[in-house]
Amino acid sequence: MGFLKDFFATALKESKEVSSLSSFEELSEGQLESHLGVDRYGEFQLTDAVRPSYDLKVVPRQGYRHEIYRENSTSENVPVVMASVSKERLFDVFMDLLDPLGNTADVVLETSHDQSSRQHTDLLREHIDVPVLKSILWDYEELLTNDGCTGIAILNPQIPHEIQFDEHKLLMVYGNDLSKFEAIFNSYVVECDEELQFVTEAEHVHSSNETFAGQFHELKARLGMDMQF
Repeated sequence: MGFLKDFFATALKESKEVSSLSSFEELSEGQLESHLGVDRYGEFQLTDAVRPSYDLKVVPRQGYRHEIYRENSTSENVPVVMASVSKERLFDVFMDLLDPLGNTADVVLETSHDQSSRQHTDLLREHIDVPVLKSILWDYEELLTNDGCTGIAILNPQIPHEIQFDEHKLLMVYGNDLSKFEAIFNSYVVECDEELQFVTEAEHVHSSNETFAGQFHELKARLGMDMQF
């Protein structure tokens, strides 16, 4: 129950921004605590980072689907695989997705810990050895898995492919010929379902705390990030 104290501080971060039809609007503290305490839906386990709406318009479950991202600067359509993975195997899948990127990559850290700005901040580190990167990321598995204000993207512009592990703890892979990445998902029994809906497609709330905010700054320093992207 410990994380729920931190969750209450930010539970209405997004639900306050939606209309008066918010499913959280008329809940008692007991109802809210009970809902936020649920971290498993069938065989799918959520991380501590996000909880779905009280009315469960989207019930979290495992799988992936295909999307198309339109690049504004080039007007090109980029194939995307989006995936939702149960907590117990989520970080392992993420780390395995980095292997096809090659020996070096660029890293972008995303933070929304500064609630006063109501904006995301992106920080960039170019040209880091992937084995070194993976070693650092393993040290911050707890932060990357459970903090609803931290996201990370790893990319190799030479291929080009990009892996995103976002604040909602969804995994997204961008680029042409994503078959290697789909094979990784399939190896973890994360199966393709083009009808799959993600928690981001309905009302939801994020959780973070001061400990995670401090760990984010530690990770930023470990990665040698000193400029905004």
